[in-house]
Amino acid sequence: MVSATPTLSALDLPLPGPGDTDALGRRLAGLLRRGDVVALHGDLGAGKTALARALIRALPGPEGAAEEEVPSPTFTLVQTYARRPAEVWHFDLYRIESPEEVYELGFEEALAEGIAVIEWPERMGALLPQDRLDVTLSYQKDPGQTGGPGRQARLQGTGDWPARLAALRP
Repeated sequence: MVSATPTLSALDLPLPGPGDTDALGRRLAGLLRRGDVVALHGDLGAGKTALARALIRALPGPEGAAEEEVPSPTFTLVQTYARRPAEVWHFDLYRIESPEEVYELGFEEALAEGIAVIEWPERMGALLPQDRLDVTLSYQKDPGQTGGPGRQARLQGTGDWPARLAALRP
């Protein structure tokens, strides 16, 4: 019998501007370890790729890594980046037709040797690993003085993510 992995009560963080999404990506990068899965949820344009880009650029890598182009893997489906503590595999699963296609993209290797950052993880169905960090990006109305649109990130983790995410709590 498999026991359920505890889940963190949701940590909601406001992201009023693009710089806030970048800052969250940089902060998350400092928490990553080999074997981690970061599942990025949200509507089109919610900031999944922007968050992934900031996270990838923030990780130590070869010279010029911080300025490296980090395109959305919408058409290639996966991009890899030489980084520390492990190679980052950035998946965009929007265009896959069945969950099993992730195996053709090297998903098992990413889990065994790298860090997997996954846009549209719901396309994996039951193949999405249980131990992971879920980041859901959504649009919000800013209740502050500007009244302008903003975003919010909801973070929920299993495994040892609840302890790691404590560093992000205000």
